[in-house]
Amino acid sequence: MESLPLPASLGRNLLAGLTLAAITIPEQMATARLGGFPVQIGLFAFVAGTLGFLLLGVSRVLTVGADSTITPIFAGALATLAVGGAVAPAAAPTLAILVGALLLLAGILRFGWIADFLSTPVVAGFLAGIAAHIVVSQLPGLLGLHVQASSLVPRLAEIWTERASSHPISALLGLGVLGVIVFCEKRAAALPGALIAFALATAAVMAFDLRSHGVAVLGSLPKGLPPWPGFALSWADFRALLPLALIIALVVMMQTATVSRSFREPDGRASDVGRDYLGLAGANLLAGLAGAFPVNASPPRTAMVVESGGRNPVVGLVAAALVLGLALFGTDILADVPEAALAGVLFFVAGRILRIGPIVQIARQSRPEFALVLLTALAVALLPIESGVAIGIGLSLLHGIWMTTRSHPVEFGRIPGTTVWWPPEQGKPPATLPGILVAGFPAPLLFANALGFQQELLDRLVRQKPKLLVLEASGIAAIDYTAAQALLAVAQACEAQGTVFAIARVESVRARVALDRFGVVSAIGEDRIFHSVDQAVTRWGSDAVAGATTTDGAAGSSLPSA
Repeated sequence: MESLPLPASLGRNLLAGLTLAAITIPEQMATARLGGFPVQIGLFAFVAGTLGFLLLGVSRVLTVGADSTITPIFAGALATLAVGGAVAPAAAPTLAILVGALLLLAGILRFGWIADFLSTPVVAGFLAGIAAHIVVSQLPGLLGLHVQASSLVPRLAEIWTERASSHPISALLGLGVLGVIVFCEKRAAALPGALIAFALATAAVMAFDLRSHGVAVLGSLPKGLPPWPGFALSWADFRALLPLALIIALVVMMQTATVSRSFREPDGRASDVGRDYLGLAGANLLAGLAGAFPVNASPPRTAMVVESGGRNPVVGLVAAALVLGLALFGTDILADVPEAALAGVLFFVAGRILRIGPIVQIARQSRPEFALVLLTALAVALLPIESGVAIGIGLSLLHGIWMTTRSHPVEFGRIPGTTVWWPPEQGKPPATLPGILVAGFPAPLLFANALGFQQELLDRLVRQKPKLLVLEASGIAAIDYTAAQALLAVAQACEAQGTVFAIARVESVRARVALDRFGVVSAIGEDRIFHSVDQAVTRWGSDAVAGATTTDGAAGSSLPSA
């Protein structure tokens, strides 16, 4: 990639930083209000998160800050714990530090693969449920209502009951903000739509004295840095926060991995996801120390940095400096921002995280996985969010286990005129040879499917009575202890009825190591492990079909009981 002269490169990064700040300011304020925090805390969260990521992260384009995906999760949980007297007021900063510590541990131990446990349908359902929470939580602000209920269904019921008290001017301002943002995104993506909408809504409040007409505004905000949180929490507080921190850390890892893999670095290479986890650890640790709340990687802001040509940390530093200046010295400018404007921004955010396209595609192509989308969305929307997220994670794991247990041995046939053995086409029987059974297994062989695998092969042995059974193992990526016992049981059954048992195409190093470690190779003999099915058939097939199994018994080995 051709490098730009230093002044041109610096100018481009300064412009990208200015654009990032313009997009960030209204979004961070709205996200802070979504969590029930003062809006300026959202600005401090962005500054601390940006600096923390620059200290430990490696990506030059990824941006960090208050995030509407995780904020509803910990905001609702913290509110519930606070009502029950379970945690101190410093819970949010402490939660950020706990999340940072978990991410630091995950990065050091290279546990990033844990985030891959969340399947696409579960993630889509999780985001749909979060989007529903955002919309319902912001409806009162949009309509100018004062609602007490916090959970989704009671809140909707209260909004419906109080609908006659709705404030049409507030609703008009909020919908106007939403309309301006959508218009800018569709027609003029280079413009900071949210900031323009905020400015127009604030100007309308000031020009027409809408405060006297009942429009709620932010009002005067505290100046200076947020107070030191103190962190005077007991061991019981930490125990109450740790499960929530685990869920938040997992969601942060999932989103960070998605952002890192979606946007390449300026030199064209993919970012180091493990190092980016460390960057998010630094971001959350510094956010907690600054008295803010957990932060996350941002897909839309990162996309903006890439599209605007940002190439190095100068972009984040410029944006952080501008946002910090506003938080410290410009809070008077924010006094007349209508609360409905924040609702309009969050309505737009909810629309962005609701993945309609993938959900429709899943519904068309896989009904069982669409059921996962619905179940996860309902769990997140109707239950406490952290419980819904935990259920979604459990559903994702169960889905993976279910897919593994649904794998069955497949009988291979030889392609005519070749030495290639291959699974048959759908609806066509395999081209087999007399006395020879070749079976493959298209999944890791684990405790979850080992019993079914063993029983199906034993049934085929009894039914077909082959003289040679070859396990085509190219699809078996891993073998655990339970599965190894199943293989030994099959080998023992083969020996008992005079069938030669061989294994071919063990392509996975992990699987081959497991066969040695668990005694399968020593039990059946090294001479029954082959690089191809054709080698096994050439070596043992003719002798087996001719009934030369007594020789096999001499050349083979005595199999232990499985």
